[in-house]
Amino acid sequence: MKMTPKEYQKYVKAKSAKSPIWKNTAFAFVIGGIICMIGQLIQNGWSGLGLGKEDAGTATSCTLVFLSALLTGLNVYHRIARYGGAGTLVPITGFANAVVSPAIDFRSEGFVTGMAAKMFQVAGPVIVFGTCASVIYGAVLMLL
Repeated sequence: MKMTPKEYQKYVKAKSAKSPIWKNTAFAFVIGGIICMIGQLIQNGWSGLGLGKEDAGTATSCTLVFLSALLTGLNVYHRIARYGGAGTLVPITGFANAVVSPAIDFRSEGFVTGMAAKMFQVAGPVIVFGTCASVIYGAVLMLL
């Protein structure tokens, strides 16, 4: 069957499922908004416990990363992402999910060659090392 590129494009368009773009956009907006709202509530909670604005922001980031990693480990985050799509890519929660998911998927290959290697491969060493360094730096700073 010979087709020109235009004919092929027309054929593909006819056979492709129509994307419910408005529904997907609405879900992404709502889910992303809910994640941001939860983040704001967490920040308000940290502020209510006596942390200053900057420290509450830092504690909020750490809390969101932890919750996202926990939900990924409990196989809940991907269910949320199924409906929320791009809304779950709110940078900090999407980052935590991107680090934890491959680590979980390859844990059967061992700690170093499976979890650690795949985690670094997907998320990128710079991002992971930067996050780890900032946590260590913050802990040392708090102790001093």
